[in-house]
Order: sequence, then C-alpha cells, then structure tokens
Amino acid sequence: MLQAIQELMRPPAGMEFDFSQPPGEPALAPRDGVAWRVFANPVVLFVGGVAAVLLELAEPSVRAGVWDHGGFRRDPGMRLRRTGFAAMMTVYGPRSAAERMIARVVRLHDQVTGTTPEGLAYRANDPRLLDWVQATAVYGFTEAWHRYVQPLSAQEKDAAFAEGQAAARLYGATGLPHTWAQWEALLAATAPGLEGSHILDEFLTIMAGAPIVPAPLRPLQRLLVRAAVEMSPEPVRSLPQLRGRGLRRGEAALVRAFARSAWLLPLGDTPAKQAARRLARSG
Repeated sequence: MLQAIQELMRPPAGMEFDFSQPPGEPALAPRDGVAWRVFANPVVLFVGGVAAVLLELAEPSVRAGVWDHGGFRRDPGMRLRRTGFAAMMTVYGPRSAAERMIARVVRLHDQVTGTTPEGLAYRANDPRLLDWVQATAVYGFTEAWHRYVQPLSAQEKDAAFAEGQAAARLYGATGLPHTWAQWEALLAATAPGLEGSHILDEFLTIMAGAPIVPAPLRPLQRLLVRAAVEMSPEPVRSLPQLRGRGLRRGEAALVRAFARSAWLLPLGDTPAKQAARRLARSG
C-alpha cells in the first residue's frame, strides 16, 4: 500500500521536478495556507480529484472536452497523476515554474475545441467553462479535507478560494469564486444545466476498476471512489448515475480513519516537503 501511495504522490515520468529550487522563491499559493495542508494528503487528493471530475462531467460542454480530449479512458491513472502534478505545481512550485507550466496548458487548451452531441460548440479556454473547472477543483479538494480529515471553519473555506485566485487567473478563469458563498451561488446558477449521462457511469466504472493501485488494494480504491460520490453536492449527487453509489453504512468512519492516518505514512520527499525546504532557504 505504501509504495502505491508514494507512487501517486510523485510527478509522472517525464514531468520530474525539484520543488526545493530555487531557494526562497515563493509559490502561487501562500505558504502554510489551507491549500498547503490539503494537498499534502494523498487520500484528499484522490477523493477530491474524483469528486471534481464528477462535477465537471455533469456540465455538458466541459464533459465533451474532458471526455474527448482528457485521456481518462486510455489511462485513467496517468491522467490523475498528471492533473495532480499540475495542482501540486500551482500550490507548492516556485512561481516562475508554475507560470510556465500554466502557459503550456493554456496553449494546449487552445487546440481543444469541438461540438457536444447536442450540437453546442465548445472550446476549452472559454472563461465560463474555466471558471467551472477551477471552482469544482477547489471545492473537491477542500470538501474532501473538511469531511474526511478535519472540519474547516467558514473563514478557512473562504481562504481556499482566495488562495486559488492567482493560478485561476493565469489559466484564464477570471470568475473563480472568492468565497464559499460565491461557490454556492455559482453552483446554484449552474445547476439547471447539469445533467447525467452514460459518461458519468463509465467514469465511475473506470475509476473503481482501473489498475491505479495494486489488485489487493482495489477494495480501498472503490471505497475512496464512493467517498467522492458521497461528497458530491446536489443536484449532482442525485443524478441517476450516482444514485446509490455513495458510502455504505459505517464506511465514512473508515475513510476518515484512513485519511487521518495518511499523515503517519512515510511518504518520502514529497513536493510539500521540498517546497518547505525551498522557502526555508530564503536567506
């Protein structure tokens, strides 16, 4: 189990990066903020990431772009690791490196265009879609921590959105909520257009059975996927494809125990630890 978790916390092959350099350079996210705590927990990263994708796939235009171009069907494990690395870079990476990475992503997204099955044209760099993607990511990781590790205060939940503003603007998401109340308002405004689809069902099936961890750990993998469904907000949680696929009786306690115990695991030289050394050498 430990080896599998350590692997998930490392940058994918070809994306290796030393977060300890250059000495003293700040990150996009504030040191010791909410995000610095949240992204250091591998269980939160997995559960929150799956929850965020569920919200993305409920929005028709985002769903088409993610599913047609995102690579989930070909290699879900690698897609998760690449997305996780990008998130780690925006939280822990030196600002200059994070800015370069985001610029590359924006250029790639310029090529992602298409038409939904209903005939609606979309482009990945549409600010409206970027706002939704960025907001659902902040929600997913923050709520996973809040539910399964340690409750956050209202001020800390607001801070999670405030801390994401710098990276969101670089991606082109100019309307990312600044507070939790603004997130709830965005969710309410978007809710009438959210819908179920066979892709939601396919995604959950893939995430439950894909070889993301060794075969003996697949029951744990399926448990964490159910934890992601459980924390999905309405109206997404009530969509037919998610109904009945949340946590079973007593399983929330198991997820909390696993998430809280993740701090005790020897995860190695993680991006969070490297970034702490970089900032400690500011002199």
